[in-house]
Amino acid sequence: ARTGVAVCDPSGTLARPLETIERIGGKEGAARLLTLLAEHEVELLLVGLPLMPDGTHGDQANATMAFVGRLRPQTTVPIAFEDERFTSAVAAVKGGEAGLDARAAAELLQGWLDRQGAA
Repeated sequence: ARTGVAVCDPSGTLARPLETIERIGGKEGAARLLTLLAEHEVELLLVGLPLMPDGTHGDQANATMAFVGRLRPQTTVPIAFEDERFTSAVAAVKGGEAGLDARAAAELLQGWLDRQGAA
């Protein structure tokens, strides 16, 4: 129902929560995401994949994959997936002023950025 959005600084070092989009799978939610991609000149859309605790795909992961399938023809921004397990729990513990979903998105992005820098 809610999707957190985060962006990183131009150097690709630090992620920050941006906002939460309600019903991203709907027309208005998807349009908001596309607007944010353009406004922030996004080079890669990293989508959190809600895997089951054992790492398999369940209904939510399948719905996410279907949404991305509908989104791909609407943007030239490359799209990648990242395991989002435990990001909300980590964001809840860390706290912050932004909404939980946006903070979880920042956790997801920061983990990905950290791994890219270590490579």
